[in-house]
Amino acid sequence: MKRVAKEMVPLLLCPTALCFLILTNASGTAWSHCDTMSGPVVTEAKTALEKGDVTPILKWIPKEDEEEIKTAFVATLAVRIKGPEAKTLADRYFIETLVRLHRAGEGEPYTGIKDAPVDPIVAMADKALTDGIADEMVHTISRHMAEAIREKLNRALSTRRSKDKSVAAGRGFVEAYVTYLHYIEGIHTAILSAASHHQGAEGTDKAVAEQPAEHKH
Repeated sequence: MKRVAKEMVPLLLCPTALCFLILTNASGTAWSHCDTMSGPVVTEAKTALEKGDVTPILKWIPKEDEEEIKTAFVATLAVRIKGPEAKTLADRYFIETLVRLHRAGEGEPYTGIKDAPVDPIVAMADKALTDGIADEMVHTISRHMAEAIREKLNRALSTRRSKDKSVAAGRGFVEAYVTYLHYIEGIHTAILSAASHHQGAEGTDKAVAEQPAEHKH
């Protein structure tokens, strides 16, 4: 535990990896807002259409999809000048095409444009990127992580006290223990994954070699 606690510190300096971890453990899926009306892809698409310049949004798609999005962009510009209704329909078509290609580039399915509000932690991450200050986000994520660790640890401690009273009680302890351990291991994995982006192959190999043996359950 001392080793894991020590290695948790670098994660606080890499909020993106930790944000992904917390959201994944909390809801069973990592929330994304690239397919929402308030997300950066749609926002930049609207700006590109108003300025008539497709270049700034090419970064959101793989290189092999550039021609498709350029063709869609030209077609959209030609249609949107025909009136308000045509503009709305043309813009929607282009935005859906862009988001579909972007999601495909991420290896994710396209399920439509969503009007749902951005998850608070994602909005916080975007704000930190805009402001260039991560203090509030780091504090919030660190607090959430600490609360989750304590809750899972306390659950494991509580069930361990009665684990030998019955088979059912023992299974309750095993479930709590596995949940707790996998959460900690998930944090450790996220740290190593984040570090690999900065250390390069040699640093990553060293970090992996030094990590404790993985628990199998």
